[in-house]
Amino acid sequence: MAKPRAKRLDFAVSLDRDGRATAGGTTIAVPETWEAEHLVLAGLARCSLTSLRYHARRAGIAVGAEATARGEVTRREEDGCYAFVEIECSFDVMLEPKPDDSAVNELLAKAERDCFVGNSLRPEPAYVWNVA
Repeated sequence: MAKPRAKRLDFAVSLDRDGRATAGGTTIAVPETWEAEHLVLAGLARCSLTSLRYHARRAGIAVGAEATARGEVTRREEDGCYAFVEIECSFDVMLEPKPDDSAVNELLAKAERDCFVGNSLRPEPAYVWNVA
């Protein structure tokens, strides 16, 4: 029996000469002080929260959350390339209704597992969850 074909999601963004980014018909001005690394970290935080909200909604749980991501870039020892060598994403989360600890842990594990940005990064991000 043939394996079912995996769902494919395609993304595209364009950057103009003035640093504006356009995706899906929406344009944002990327501040000059932002580097590409900031955008990667913002993508990780947003993807992680989207994953959390998806799994919480399926469980009938409302989510209020915010995130902070940080990373360190330096020359990697194994290949001499500059890259992220440390990434951490921290969250302050409110769940309503708040499930028991076991269900919270399962929900957070699913959020981490299903964030494709986090899955795309090396090193893997360290996640820190503060659930109120």
